[in-house]
Amino acid sequence: MTAKLRNMTSLYLVNGEGILLLYRIGSRVADHLYVGSAGGHFEAHELNDAKACVLREAKEELDLDETDLHNLAMRYITLRLKNGEIRQNYYFFADLGSHADLTSTEGKLALFDYEEAAQVEMPVSARNVVDHYIREGKYTAELYAGITTEQGTSFVPLREF
Repeated sequence: MTAKLRNMTSLYLVNGEGILLLYRIGSRVADHLYVGSAGGHFEAHELNDAKACVLREAKEELDLDETDLHNLAMRYITLRLKNGEIRQNYYFFADLGSHADLTSTEGKLALFDYEEAAQVEMPVSARNVVDHYIREGKYTAELYAGITTEQGTSFVPLREF
């Protein structure tokens, strides 16, 4: 099988009580679904630097700079085969802080408590990441790798050895 690669990042802004999600309008990949607070596809010069991509997307979509993103960390990497593409998603999380009045150029932002966030409609990999984060990830500092199949996403801590 020969598949193209689609590299994407997502930024999830969180606080102790919930998560800021974007109802994306006009997206080729996730139209009329909730996704991370910001995110998108890699530019050619970012292919080896997911952080550069997520920072560019945060600036373009939310007008946030790296100094606005407290405790920014890549927490999940997922792989999924969809429509002949291997979709690689790099999920970053950062503290929401005092930015509760943010607006987005990509759709409508809404702050959900974690129980509500577990109920909103999302793309499958994002849904599985958010569910895992609510259940386990928010209590650790681990970087998780996940493979998404029809049965869900299997997550394992990704550790250096």
